[in-house]
Amino acid sequence: MELRQLEYFVAVAEERNFTRAAERVHISQSGVSAQIRQLERELGAELFDRSARAVTLTVAGKAALEHARQALAAARAVGQAVGEVTDLVRGSLRLGMVAGCTLTSLFDGLAAFHRAHPGVELALLEGDSEQLTEDVRTGALDLALIGRPAPAPDGLDAHVLLSEPLVAAVPPGHPLLDGGATTLADLLAHPLVCMPRGTGLRAVLDRDCAARGLTPRIALEAGAAAAIADLAARGLGVAVLSRSMAAAFPALVPVPVTDLATPALLALVNRPSPPPALRALLSALRRAFHLPALPALPA
Repeated sequence: MELRQLEYFVAVAEERNFTRAAERVHISQSGVSAQIRQLERELGAELFDRSARAVTLTVAGKAALEHARQALAAARAVGQAVGEVTDLVRGSLRLGMVAGCTLTSLFDGLAAFHRAHPGVELALLEGDSEQLTEDVRTGALDLALIGRPAPAPDGLDAHVLLSEPLVAAVPPGHPLLDGGATTLADLLAHPLVCMPRGTGLRAVLDRDCAARGLTPRIALEAGAAAAIADLAARGLGVAVLSRSMAAAFPALVPVPVTDLATPALLALVNRPSPPPALRALLSALRRAFHLPALPALPA
């Protein structure tokens, strides 16, 4: 059994397609297939059900997947440990971020890290907060920028970057502007335009509504704040955004919702005891957001 076989196995499992997996690992599809077949012969079990259009894991494949990820992570950790001893940081880091993120401080932190550690390869992808959190938990990602209504998912470390309330955002002349502020019950008398389920902003809204026995009437969903604002500006519903998001769209007027009690948090999450390269990246990002330095490692 070779590490490259485990890498190909994980790629096929995550892509659910041999062609996409081959593109990801930069070899031919036939090469991936041959190595997977060899791995299956060594293990004495088929790892994939190839009978349908989308490749799926067999029971044996599901049992093997997490161990394969751990083996690959351990191999990366060996290289990072050697780098630490020689006062170098090198390897690769996989980052996730919420779709539509435009935080310049995040990009400033990534750029500063790259300048300081050009030997570390960075990969960045977008997704919704729930999936990104799960990918960090399983090791598919090293770090993710997520939105959520509570500081830290179970079993992960969190570094809160922003904490602010949700607001309604409406075009001039909308009835919600009459009082200068509104309540959740009054807000829900109108159709809403908001983020889809799986995002941090939607989790905050759904949690506060459920706590009061209220059901929001979702007219339209969009994954980007600009799209939500554009739809609301055209009178298709009341936008629900964080305070700073709403302030970025001059066509809309923010309306505080007095009893939306749960703040929307934007946080970086990672597994505990980050390896040297990830710790260096976290330090760079915390500096970019003017947060205190990470605690020193025990001697």
